[in-house]
Amino acid sequence: MTALPADPRAGRGRVPVPTRLAFPTVDEVSRHFLSDDEPETVHIEVHLPGRPEPRRLREAFHRALLLHSRILVRQAPHRWYRRSYEWELTGTPDVDPVTFAGPGPDALARARARALALCPPLSQSPPVRLEVVAVEGVRSALVLTVHHTALDAPAALRVLATTAALYGGESTAAGRIPSQRRAHDGQQGDGRMRWARPARLAAYTVAARPRRAGTAAAANGMLLRELPLPQPDPAAPWTVNDRLLVAAALMVGRWNRSHGRSGRPVRITMPVDDRSRDLAMPIGNGTRLVEVPVTPQDRSDTELLLARRPDPAALARLLHTTARRTRALKAQPRAPLGAGASLLTAPVLPVGVRGALTRGVRRAVAPWTSTLLLSNIGRVPYPLDFGDAGRARAVWFSAPARMPRGLSLAAASTGGRLHLTLRWSHDLLDDAAGASLARLFEECLSLTYGLRSEP
Repeated sequence: MTALPADPRAGRGRVPVPTRLAFPTVDEVSRHFLSDDEPETVHIEVHLPGRPEPRRLREAFHRALLLHSRILVRQAPHRWYRRSYEWELTGTPDVDPVTFAGPGPDALARARARALALCPPLSQSPPVRLEVVAVEGVRSALVLTVHHTALDAPAALRVLATTAALYGGESTAAGRIPSQRRAHDGQQGDGRMRWARPARLAAYTVAARPRRAGTAAAANGMLLRELPLPQPDPAAPWTVNDRLLVAAALMVGRWNRSHGRSGRPVRITMPVDDRSRDLAMPIGNGTRLVEVPVTPQDRSDTELLLARRPDPAALARLLHTTARRTRALKAQPRAPLGAGASLLTAPVLPVGVRGALTRGVRRAVAPWTSTLLLSNIGRVPYPLDFGDAGRARAVWFSAPARMPRGLSLAAASTGGRLHLTLRWSHDLLDDAAGASLARLFEECLSLTYGLRSEP
């Protein structure tokens, strides 16, 4: 959900906003694809060295919701023949979204399972759920579950940052955070391959999807990892994000080769977020998606990259190529989901007809869907200081892993550490295979450490 153009303080509370707001493109497309079998949840997990006081945290979170009043929405009742879905801006919460879980050996694991399997309902405002989990010792974890139809991870993290500032006693709820937008050199020749079918990760499942009585199916599996943050080479043009892209492509290539899958070009969908990070940040789904082909320019490099010991020179060349492509793609203006999605969501036909048409198009283009989703928010731009509960030691998040892609990778860095989340559909991988894939990604990422750019 994006801000109205006429509102220069989009995302802030106490501003003149309409009672109802038509779903923007991203929200509508997500709404068309909703399914109980694949909950559309975003999971954010913040680890603190202490435990926040329940009353103060609940008050701080409620005040943050009022400051970012565009999060206080519910889906308005609709008929199939209407021209659009609409959000109702409620101004106050319909329900208390904050709960506290007592200590237990598997309390955090259960909270994570709920974050993957149970979406906050769109019929109640706000469509988010915050669980505070006591972990061993005096530590705690904040598990925020967000319905992706209404909100994305960067916007939800902004609300958590405001909560932390209010909990810590800051009346201004944090000042302006410098934007992390990079200067683009406008290079062309991004190497996009529009017609070649991308690689699909070879499926590996040996058991049926687990189901528990009284709960939704756990459609996704998930693993969280903490790794050293790659040290940048001042002479190299590539970033940590480029390393992640290359490591993900190597992971897919090695996995598919070991499972007898023929090689196809790896294309990775990557969200680009140009929003500011201060209180004026538009709250909703505000990223645009680009597809990055992570393939060598010289096909002969493919065997060098997939060898048991990859050739460092070939790896450096792929990093150079990927860095050039990502810069070019980020610099190009683009609708959030592309021109096709904007056309499909134009309010010409009734929303029920548009939904059926959109789902049909999705099935038709499934073979051309990218290999995986990589979402990297980089260094978390907020202190996330919860006063007496301490400053965040780790921040993880994850995006849905919906088929036919079925695989998402998310990264954030906090305190000089890289926090990675691998999330997969159980229609693609079982949990044992997911754990093996996570280990393979770590190995591939380590191959990019220590590489130097050629003078």
